[in-house]
Amino acid sequence: MQFWKMNGAGNDFIIINNIEEGIPEEKFGDIARTLCERHLSIGADGFMVVDKAKGDADYRMLFYNSDGSLGEMCGNGARCICRYGFEKGLAGEIQRIETTAGLVTGYRIDKQVYRIRLNDPTTIKLDYPVEVDGKTYSCSYVELGNPGLPHAVIPFVGLKDYSSEKLFELGRKLRYHKAFPKGANVNFYEILGTDLLYERTYERGVEDFTYACGTGTGSVVAVLTLMGQVSGKAVAVDMKGGRLTVDAQLHDGKIADLYLTGPTNIVAKGEVTDETLSF
Repeated sequence: MQFWKMNGAGNDFIIINNIEEGIPEEKFGDIARTLCERHLSIGADGFMVVDKAKGDADYRMLFYNSDGSLGEMCGNGARCICRYGFEKGLAGEIQRIETTAGLVTGYRIDKQVYRIRLNDPTTIKLDYPVEVDGKTYSCSYVELGNPGLPHAVIPFVGLKDYSSEKLFELGRKLRYHKAFPKGANVNFYEILGTDLLYERTYERGVEDFTYACGTGTGSVVAVLTLMGQVSGKAVAVDMKGGRLTVDAQLHDGKIADLYLTGPTNIVAKGEVTDETLSF
């Protein structure tokens, strides 16, 4: 089985081309769990499969979290898979990708930088406070696409210097909070300047903080644009893995278009030889 290892702003993925491999879809969850384990295999935040499109698209993208669960979509993953699709000759500089959450359009900006139009927000609740251990946290709730990818968006003062251990415990409690029946990716953010944010995301399915979260970043900027706290134009969001840029376009007081731009990196190409796999 041939693979590429890529990352987008530190959010890392293993990609296979199932148009060539022909692996039964029911095996992907087990493959994801095995290959994404960092100490026992290749290691990654997620596992992505390129397959034939079922509708009017260049190809289909299936995204699996590192725990083997099927994810609705992944923003940084989609940017990486756009580069994969272009360099493998599956699509041109503008491409249409089927995802579980709906159609995503990708754009090649240059060799490493790719831009995608994220799935439309299908749910946005700007005032959605949640209580943890007797403390109430200001929160907004966003779902992107259909079925919706869930995000909690939470302002957090002093985020850059806050204890990673304490934030992990809070992130985990919020991820499983009863206010989020589907669970949630928990996106903490702090406004550092005009159209400049810092973000840390506890990701559902990874069950830890990742270096970046593309859909989470888009959700944060969508919320702040609706609140009038950012312009929605080229909003820079810094994370541990680097910087992503989001454009949130308003129409009649709603988010009409949500774009995510950032770097991609091809880390390795090779053959999976993991002897614990059997399929």
